[in-house]
Amino acid sequence: MTFRQFAFNNVIRNKRLYAAYFLSSLFTVMVFFAFAIFAFHPVFMEGSIRGEILYGMAIAGGIIYVFSFFFVLYSMSSFLQSRKKEFGLLMMQGMSTGQVRLMVFLENMLIGFFATLSGILLGLVFAKAILLLAENVLVIDETLDFYFPVMAIIVTFVSFIVLFLLISLFVSFILRTRKLIDLIKGDKQSKGEPKASIVLTVIAAVLLIAGYGTALYVKGMQVVVAMLPVIIVVTIGTYLLFTQLSVFVIRRLKQSKGIFWRKTNMVLFSDLSFRMKDNARAFFMVAIISTVAFSAIGSLIGFQSYSTRGLEEMHPYTFSYDSNPDDKESDMEKDIDIIEEKIDAYDIQADSSVVDMNYFNQNDRDVLITNESDYNRFAELLGEKKVDVADDEAIVVTDSNRVLVPDSETDRLMDIPVELADGTTIQPDRTLETLVLPEMFSYYIISDDMYEQLPQPASTETTVAWMADNARNDILVQAGEDIFNEISGYNFSPIDYTIYQINKVYGPIMFIGLFIGIVFFVSAGSFLYFRLYTDLDDDKEKFRTIAKMGLTDSELKKVINRQTAILFFAPIVVALVHGAVALTALSHMFDYNLVQESALVLGSFAVIQIVYFGIVRYFYTKQIREAIY
Repeated sequence: MTFRQFAFNNVIRNKRLYAAYFLSSLFTVMVFFAFAIFAFHPVFMEGSIRGEILYGMAIAGGIIYVFSFFFVLYSMSSFLQSRKKEFGLLMMQGMSTGQVRLMVFLENMLIGFFATLSGILLGLVFAKAILLLAENVLVIDETLDFYFPVMAIIVTFVSFIVLFLLISLFVSFILRTRKLIDLIKGDKQSKGEPKASIVLTVIAAVLLIAGYGTALYVKGMQVVVAMLPVIIVVTIGTYLLFTQLSVFVIRRLKQSKGIFWRKTNMVLFSDLSFRMKDNARAFFMVAIISTVAFSAIGSLIGFQSYSTRGLEEMHPYTFSYDSNPDDKESDMEKDIDIIEEKIDAYDIQADSSVVDMNYFNQNDRDVLITNESDYNRFAELLGEKKVDVADDEAIVVTDSNRVLVPDSETDRLMDIPVELADGTTIQPDRTLETLVLPEMFSYYIISDDMYEQLPQPASTETTVAWMADNARNDILVQAGEDIFNEISGYNFSPIDYTIYQINKVYGPIMFIGLFIGIVFFVSAGSFLYFRLYTDLDDDKEKFRTIAKMGLTDSELKKVINRQTAILFFAPIVVALVHGAVALTALSHMFDYNLVQESALVLGSFAVIQIVYFGIVRYFYTKQIREAIY
């Protein structure tokens, strides 16, 4: 048997040992290949897609590849860590250090070659689904038909063969520094009882509290100023959380007789501090990587919601047309006739209303003041509640959920009375949070009688609004685009077409962010998987010994489940908290409620991790039980 055959058989005969590393590498290749299928599509190569999309894809491809390098490198390092004793035994039987390095190099290249081929083949199976997903997420007019991705195959294959070659050379070089005694007894040497520094434990708590408190306290542009210091503080605090604070908490729990001596807690806490200390760096990386994934995807979804939902709140009508004082009346009538003709041509059933929006100078600023009748007429068009305004009152209309409108605008109007032509003033006494009129900023509503007593307006804009009834979105988009192109004026606002254009811009960003998020997410889960299985042999021996002391099957299962859950979810819970704080800070920056978007992102990741944990726990528990019984 040649040396190459020995390395090949070593991989084939130890499928379980190599499976985790192979599958994580395969999935990484598949994600990159899926992105390449999309990036090298003929529609993009022929230049019919915007240049910023191609630039974004190139940047994203580079990020995915670089991160894949470090992920595979870490996976390989964790994989080799569990084989220290095997390397020591081979060296005792006469294998030189150079031969061990060569064996590792050949094994890694063999796994990398088949992982690359398998990832490409698996990507081809899902190629059509990937293109359909891209077509919908990107919101592009072109159809991404299926094609045989020759260029994507070549780029993926060459890129990952080079990647595995570099990693194999790097890991082989690292192995040269290992001593035989360390390899043989590495898993038997006593590490001593982990100890936590009281000072560092306090610092960890202070840094996390300070970082969270600052992120949740600042608002507006202060969030941008505080962002870098908060990230640094929370990152350091997270590292100390896993290396010091977690060990300190576990030691205190062990010192509590009421907790430590309760049922199977002694078994659970016996080596938990060792495991937390040993896995601290991995947990830290998982927490930070997951936080980046949560925050990035949550921010993208939040920005899209900020742009689209906020726009819908400011422009609640299907179509609206605003005239300016400089516009000729004939031009306005011509544009409105075109709009009406197009609405009829597309068979859109729409109710319309027109209003003269008068702006009056109040306290050296022009403010929109409308009367009760005009407001109620537009409220009826939207299906909103009408208002009843007394002669001695004024209402300030604001929308607490609107973007781009400072809170101080509403407060300012509440402090300024409406001044009539004879000098009489009406003090505003309440607010409404229903926009109704197509006006960005807060405005006043007064009674019809009082409205007649206002002075001459400083300026007047005529607004016509149409509200469609049960028309399909694609029809409204087409009609809006058609009207917008024909009248060629900034006066016309087709809300559905405008949102469609915004989604076209955000589509590539969302798609690219999704791929990067997937790579980060898979990496985080695989880190936990490797750390859990690195100690599998030690756990088998530990639970085999404990079982002989009388531990029942149900108690054994409970201990394994709790220990696995703590080790698996500790960094995930920290990442979820980090992500929630980060998205809350983002909502404070734009004064926009992101609870729904944050819950969607964090909840989805949490559910996926729970499912992933269930799968990992099943196979982990199965191997422990097989070793005992």
